[in-house]
Amino acid sequence: MAHIVIIGFALLSVAFAAPAQAESLEQAWARALESDRSLVAVRLETEAARLEAAAARGLRYPALRTSGSFLQFADAPAFDFSAAGIPLQLPELVDGDNTVIGSVLMTLPLYTGGRISSAIDAADEGTRAREAMETQAVQQTKLEVVQAYVDVLRAQRALDVAASNVASLEAYVDEVHSMFEREAVPRNDLLAAQVALADARQNRVRAGNALNLAVASYNRRLGKPLTREVALEPALPPIRSDIDDASIEQLIARALENRKELDALQAQANAAGRLANVERARLRPQLALNGSYSYLENQALDRERFASASVTLSWPLFDGGATRNRTAALRRTQQALEERRVDLESAMRSKPAVHGSIARKRAVAWQSPRKRLRNRRRICASRAGNIRRGSSSAPGCSKPNRCASSAVRTTTTPCSMRISRRIAWREFWELSSGRASWLAGKLARWLEALVLGRGAPGEVSHEIVVSLPRFSGPLSC
Repeated sequence: MAHIVIIGFALLSVAFAAPAQAESLEQAWARALESDRSLVAVRLETEAARLEAAAARGLRYPALRTSGSFLQFADAPAFDFSAAGIPLQLPELVDGDNTVIGSVLMTLPLYTGGRISSAIDAADEGTRAREAMETQAVQQTKLEVVQAYVDVLRAQRALDVAASNVASLEAYVDEVHSMFEREAVPRNDLLAAQVALADARQNRVRAGNALNLAVASYNRRLGKPLTREVALEPALPPIRSDIDDASIEQLIARALENRKELDALQAQANAAGRLANVERARLRPQLALNGSYSYLENQALDRERFASASVTLSWPLFDGGATRNRTAALRRTQQALEERRVDLESAMRSKPAVHGSIARKRAVAWQSPRKRLRNRRRICASRAGNIRRGSSSAPGCSKPNRCASSAVRTTTTPCSMRISRRIAWREFWELSSGRASWLAGKLARWLEALVLGRGAPGEVSHEIVVSLPRFSGPLSC
């Protein structure tokens, strides 16, 4: 029984200690779209625009109102017919100098000069603008999530590279320290190796801080705690294959069709124009049908309840120019939004063309450096094969023929070590930048041979050792 309990606890510990499944980009998108606060605010604004459109449509239906009041007189009035010569005395209009009045009024607009129709159109355009802005916000949120996702992956890779460099340089420092104890290298080489190791450790700390910041930004986009540990799937969804085959004109047409900023600006401009029509319609005649049912508490009339119907016509003749100024202001707003849309469309048309031209120039310019780099590697491999008598490379380097930090020296004297460091610097600069010409390298080798007093370069007997140049990064191929 005890063994069964122990095995059960072991299985539970393994289950809880198992790493969580890596989070994919689709899962990150789904979580961000559910919990992003800015996106929630945009969705609420879209819902508010839909409710405003529904309210505008309600203006076409009859409006029903009710009202009631209690009226107290200081001295209630009464009917007096003495002026007509009729000696008739009637009681007061109301009993007790107070009365109750109640009414129900229904109003149906018959003609508004296009005010209601324009208000409905403006509300619909506002809803369309909000929907376009919501689509744009969704796209922007997904783009920001992708950027945060890739930043985390890049920071993790950078931290792995920094940790690998630290491990390589630690082994290298141990090797140089062993050689220094045997008096095979000077103290300067040991100090240089230690400085490079310290820089690598500092870079590892910097990479760790960058990873923490990237993870915090990623968690914020997903609405999760900033300190939550994440495990991301390194594989990203493939890009549509038809993008590379499409022409610039097709890409521009696709951008103008899919980018919702243009639709949002156009809808906002249309809404401003419709609101201007609403204000202008207020200057036209307004015709409405009214019906009411009222109650008047009294003791003089033959009844207290009565119904009525009426047709009301109103026409504002002068309002100090307020309506015309509001109309003009809305027209200016419409023109401004249309100008912004034209400017944004022009920017969208120019960016794909500029990016395509830059990409073509980079593709053409990239061919020449790649050819020079291949030739430089062949020359380096041939030179190393001609002069080597042993094989040594930087720690962690699997391709010694391509290593830019291998140096050649003739003896182990301090003078020759200084010369070997100069050779290592020259080789490192030639292989990293690819700008030093072959003639300059050949002339430098002749001068070094003359300084060493060994005759022509082909007659020099070299010994391969590892010499650490004074650079801030780790040794790499």
